[in-house]
Amino acid sequence: MVNPWDLPAPFILELDVGEGDIDELGHVNHSVYVKWLERCAWSHSWDLGITFADYRRSDRGLAVLRNEVDYLASAYLGERLLIATWIVSVQRIKLVRHFQVVREADARVLLRAITTFACVELSTGKPKRLPVEFAVRYDGAVGHAIPDVDLH
Repeated sequence: MVNPWDLPAPFILELDVGEGDIDELGHVNHSVYVKWLERCAWSHSWDLGITFADYRRSDRGLAVLRNEVDYLASAYLGERLLIATWIVSVQRIKLVRHFQVVREADARVLLRAITTFACVELSTGKPKRLPVEFAVRYDGAVGHAIPDVDLH
């Protein structure tokens, strides 16, 4: 497969399109992609050693502030997809991820997205600083020498 990635060293989640992902128009529904992006982000966090239990224990969570999604082509039943993510910025309260969805068979980019998260205190919903142990792990995953890429 030709390298389809906009940025180096992605975290990749592989999945196969199932019947429940298909809408009445015969392709993957747009809302399903957003669920896949969330699943990929959590899988990446787990890979970095950060779990749901860690978030609950610290009374923190990452809430989506902004989701920018460009749908470029459709996916269909039975196709193998590669969902990739990169952490591109970790700040005191905010974290930014880039995503790509690629069809494995032809390396076609189906989607590009940028999601900005804010760290909130779970018990109050108020913005709070990302716990140091999370910030260190997420910051360690930030791509270095990230090229200027037009994601839109």
